[in-house]
Amino acid sequence: MKFSRREFTQRTNNVRARMDKAGIDVLLVTDPANMNYLTGYDGWSFYVHQMVALSLDESEPVWIGRPMDGNGARVTTYLKEENILDYPDHYVQSKRHHPMHRVAEIAKSRGWHKKRIGVEMEAYYFTAGALAALRKKLPKTRFKDADHLVNWVRIVKSRKELEYMTEAARILERMMRVAIDNVRPGIRQCDAAAEIWRAGVAGTRQYGGDYPSIPPMLPTGAGLAAPHLTWSDEKFKRGEGTALELAGVRHRYQCPMARTVFLGQPPKKMRDSAKVVLEGLQSALDAMTPGTTAEEVEAAWRRVISRHGITKDSRIGYSTGLNYPPDWGEQTISLRAGDKTVLEENMTLHCVPAIAMDGWAIELSECVKVTKKGGKPLCNFPRKLFVKR
Repeated sequence: MKFSRREFTQRTNNVRARMDKAGIDVLLVTDPANMNYLTGYDGWSFYVHQMVALSLDESEPVWIGRPMDGNGARVTTYLKEENILDYPDHYVQSKRHHPMHRVAEIAKSRGWHKKRIGVEMEAYYFTAGALAALRKKLPKTRFKDADHLVNWVRIVKSRKELEYMTEAARILERMMRVAIDNVRPGIRQCDAAAEIWRAGVAGTRQYGGDYPSIPPMLPTGAGLAAPHLTWSDEKFKRGEGTALELAGVRHRYQCPMARTVFLGQPPKKMRDSAKVVLEGLQSALDAMTPGTTAEEVEAAWRRVISRHGITKDSRIGYSTGLNYPPDWGEQTISLRAGDKTVLEENMTLHCVPAIAMDGWAIELSECVKVTKKGGKPLCNFPRKLFVKR
């Protein structure tokens, strides 16, 4: 296991405390990152229904999933054999049966159906069909939206979690250097992406990497202002910019970062905007001290760009850490006006205050740890617009 039993016990205790406060007796956890957080379960099996159930009255969580993936639970979790349960394999993608029918049977056998059950309504892999199947088989059970309950417990990182994120940062530094080196005129975007993937998986000489929750993003040319494009088989061209947003990963802990590269002489407006973004980003990082709210961090950025006549409506960052596809964000803190979440020491945030205008963009970001002196970047990498002439 990647964490001690003591740490897993503390995690489940913290989640149970929130459950009790929220009026939830049994929590059905379907977010893969939350399943991992509570038990250590790690496998690319989230394309089928699976969950970890946590009860206030039982000492250990229960894993429920496909039979073949039960072997993965035996390898990656600390759970006793009696707490690794499955549903028949012919329930997978069936028109007649649903895995939640088996969950309902388990709920009845353990008396959960008489209690208040929380479900993760906004989890990517908990479907409307899953909830409908549960309600059909448990018509008298009270279901409640858990509202990212476990996600909020995850936002303050332990010493070991920060260690893994720091190792992910070392991997990311290598990835970003490889990426910048491969953005050259005549090189196909797909070839650059392949080298980035290789660097991320190979990691360092001391430890290997893992797959990121989001693939390498490298919008280029006319697509530069579209931040969530990946790659094509087109070649990089002189006179165009490329935004590189990548993440190093260690034991599912993500460390993202973005940099922008321009081939040739960048337009003056792009160079000027890069200076504004750098100034604003530093102001945001300086504001990231314990006791500061998320909206106050965004306001520090906004004061800088306002002096230069620039406006930006979207958020400038979010909490990050342990995750699985399709996102490395934790779906909790957003650095934007109106988010009054108070920052605490050892929270980890991806601050990405990009500016996009008229077909061009500047994207420079840092993954940071909240400290008493402000947001401390996990990566040690030059923070600038990279110009390759």
